[in-house]
Amino acid sequence: MNIKDLFPEGEKPLDRLLPDGGFVGIFRTMGFIGDSLSSGEFEATTAEGAKSYHDMYEYSWGQYVARIAGLTARNFSRGGMTAKEMAESYHIPCRLYDRSLLCQGYVMALGVNDVSQILAGNGELGDLSDIDPKNSENNKKTFIGYYAALIQRVRALAPDCVFFLMTMPRGENPAEGQSAPRADGADPAVLRAKMYDRIRELLYGLADMFPNVYVLDFRTYAPVYDEEFRRLFYYGHMSECGYLLTAKMVVSYIDYIIRHNMRAFKQTALIGLPYRNTTDAV
Repeated sequence: MNIKDLFPEGEKPLDRLLPDGGFVGIFRTMGFIGDSLSSGEFEATTAEGAKSYHDMYEYSWGQYVARIAGLTARNFSRGGMTAKEMAESYHIPCRLYDRSLLCQGYVMALGVNDVSQILAGNGELGDLSDIDPKNSENNKKTFIGYYAALIQRVRALAPDCVFFLMTMPRGENPAEGQSAPRADGADPAVLRAKMYDRIRELLYGLADMFPNVYVLDFRTYAPVYDEEFRRLFYYGHMSECGYLLTAKMVVSYIDYIIRHNMRAFKQTALIGLPYRNTTDAV
């Protein structure tokens, strides 16, 4: 083989979907911090139209990632989750900071429910100035303040762990267009899309602010979640195939990041251990 084939010129993150886990297999443990879509949630209805929602973690894209890449996945998620709730309370029952459950890598997929709350007048997105890089307790109580605090508090326990921050894709995901009409006449779907764009900018800002943080920019590189996409991969929430497709995209994107930052991932095996190789500076 030609080693250069691993690094195609002009390659974009999701130009190809890997048939296996690629270099994601260098991780042995990975945590998934998110909401219903990170939990494999399915929507059921009765004959009368009553709805119920069920987190089925074995169908979550995180667990599909585990099966594809041969690693152990840990779900730190629940339907309806926000960064605020995770930071203030849910981290306790989901054991996010339990030392026995610390992971080498984490994928964060929060923001959809936060935006719903903000559109309803509860909270605000905030800005990078809301973050105190040295003390998360000083972060302002905004979406980005809470979001950054989750990274900072995990990092206090696992300093070398890697974070991958997922942006919202383009198009009508399950929440877009479902906000209540606003008194000011503004279109909630348009406002939501603008907030998703702003969150993308903020996540790139976090990647610049903290080491070993990367962005899974689904808003730029994933397919548009339009009517045809939803017909194929949703029924209420994502379908079984939708969760598997998401896992394939996550694996392929992280593999792309690793291949384009090989030196940064050289000591992944030593994350969480009291060892370091200092002869090969990263």
